[in-house]
Amino acid sequence: MIVGIPKEIKPDEYRVSMTPAGVHDLVTSGHKVLVEHEAGEGSGIDDKDYLHQGAEIVSRNELFSNAEMIVKVKEPIAEEYPLLREGQILYTYLHLAPAPELTQALLDQKVISIAYETVQLKDKSLPLLIPMSEVAGRMAVHEGAKYLERENGGRGILLGGVPGVDPGHVVIVGGGIVGANAAKMAIGTGASVTLLDVSLPRLRYLDDIHGSRLKTLMSNKFNLIESLRTADLVIGAVLIPGARAPRLITRDMLKEMQKGAVIVDVGIDQGGMLETSRPTTHSDPIFEVEGVIHYCVANMPGALARTSTFALTNATFPYALKLANEGYKKAMSDDPALRGGLNVCLGSVTHPAVAKALEKEFVEPETYL
Repeated sequence: MIVGIPKEIKPDEYRVSMTPAGVHDLVTSGHKVLVEHEAGEGSGIDDKDYLHQGAEIVSRNELFSNAEMIVKVKEPIAEEYPLLREGQILYTYLHLAPAPELTQALLDQKVISIAYETVQLKDKSLPLLIPMSEVAGRMAVHEGAKYLERENGGRGILLGGVPGVDPGHVVIVGGGIVGANAAKMAIGTGASVTLLDVSLPRLRYLDDIHGSRLKTLMSNKFNLIESLRTADLVIGAVLIPGARAPRLITRDMLKEMQKGAVIVDVGIDQGGMLETSRPTTHSDPIFEVEGVIHYCVANMPGALARTSTFALTNATFPYALKLANEGYKKAMSDDPALRGGLNVCLGSVTHPAVAKALEKEFVEPETYL
């Protein structure tokens, strides 16, 4: 198979979808790898590092014209839509539920679109989302602390406080991978940390891990409103695989919050959990609504590109190799987890949550296998 590794062109995106180690394994397995010029530059990987492992360095047009499988980090943006070809495999993060234009482009181009974020194991875990959720959860605390500084518009709060002064109050909504990693980092600063989730078993687990250093609450409207009133930093960490993020925080709730508080909406890739959220970029990351600072960067781990690239490819590459070795039909027929990643195939929506969110007809993935 001819595998293409393009340079990411989404604003402020510096990750790359494959390391030289991945190129080595594909080439030694008999595949051809095309890497766009300077694709790895943002992650500290030179063209020569890919060349030494047997890749060919090519232009963007040459890559998209010849590759049978495109392996990316982020979803294609508008200028990339015309480059996609019928029957081409696209393997990347897609986040289609809040993206009708992208979904329609993939349908029109009849691409075989496999989304990292909906590859799901039997235990319901999301192995290709976990690495970036770990990065984003930890990063959310760093970014939130930065924008709590007075010169950035925040309340002027040091999360850990100092002797004789109360620490900051961090509220985390969602106890999954993002929430658990955010809690770990927030506790480490010395902040007072409250975490809300709808799952009692998950709350018990996190309570066992952190004990009295973490306050756990059942997530309901009353507890959320009460927690928001005293929050200095709120981290939105709610995810429903493949679906649009639930809107849990309304504009009216923001009015009850302290002026200069910060909300980091990690779920913005899936539409965000605030009524007032909209995607931002690393170069223009924040905006203010009702006196509350919103940080809604849609590709948070892209700022920590080298760490994120290696963490991501550790998880995504084995599936890429399987797709190259076996072709998408056999690979997906043999692996239910990978089959769950098929979001759009040859003009049909093949993931139920995406179809429901966008009011499209759902076609079973097996139809194309």
